[in-house]
Amino acid sequence: MRLDRLLTLCLFRPIQPSDDYRLPILMYHSVSVERQEGVGSYYRTVTNPDVFARHMALLKSEGYLGVTLSTGLNVLNRGVYRGAKLIVITFDDGFRDFHTAAFPILQQHGFGATVFLPTAFIGDERQQFKSRECMTWSEVRELHRAGVEFGSHTVNHPRLVDLDWLDIERELCDSRREIEVRLETTTRTFAYPFAFPQGDKRFANRFRQLLCKTGYESCVTTEIGRTRPGDDRLRLCRLPANSDDDDRLLSAKLAGGYDWVAVPQAVSKAIRCRLRPYRRYSNSHEDTFAMRLQA
Repeated sequence: MRLDRLLTLCLFRPIQPSDDYRLPILMYHSVSVERQEGVGSYYRTVTNPDVFARHMALLKSEGYLGVTLSTGLNVLNRGVYRGAKLIVITFDDGFRDFHTAAFPILQQHGFGATVFLPTAFIGDERQQFKSRECMTWSEVRELHRAGVEFGSHTVNHPRLVDLDWLDIERELCDSRREIEVRLETTTRTFAYPFAFPQGDKRFANRFRQLLCKTGYESCVTTEIGRTRPGDDRLRLCRLPANSDDDDRLLSAKLAGGYDWVAVPQAVSKAIRCRLRPYRRYSNSHEDTFAMRLQA
């Protein structure tokens, strides 16, 4: 029995207030028939196309309108969300199967989406990332013309906490610049690669400053939860989804029954940060970073 599902459906969903409005942001990666053997349900990043189709049909049946991240946040910010049942659908990593499997299903339901690209793996010729094929720039442009929003997922998809600040800045700036040049549009959305190191508050605060410095207006993370009016746009929570999310569990996630996971997630990361800090700080890099922020 999957423990997070059991607690969500039997304990937390029944006590979730029905009038607690928040904006759900779903997090997908690959939509594929691949089976992730040996990976726990919570950590799987692949969604079978048939399951993804059921997910989208469920959203439609519950009255949701799937929108891009920028649209969802703008509506939330204007305060006109009451009566509008919006959900943001995001995809990390720019895999080819978004184009071949996910997008046709989104189109069937009239849903929009935001896709985050690690630009080193998006080329004029087909490239691979994590042993999966990625989209090409011609496919990205085709989808952009169809209304898909594209944001940055860094250049090389590194563990940012392992880099110095100047390299992190290059990852943020170069990826955004590449997308803007290729699509001839502005890009202000970012998805943090790998697990967000929320236990390392020093890093998280400095990273937020760097996002502001480099021109980003929103950043989604792997922190669990839904977005409320007034939440920090540069540290947005999401709801992970994969093939193991049946209709009951997904519906409970959308309604807030899964938000409780944020507490053990935060405690776990805080403990790990104490036992093994995420990052060694270099004074010279910190000084340089601070001066650049003040420039």
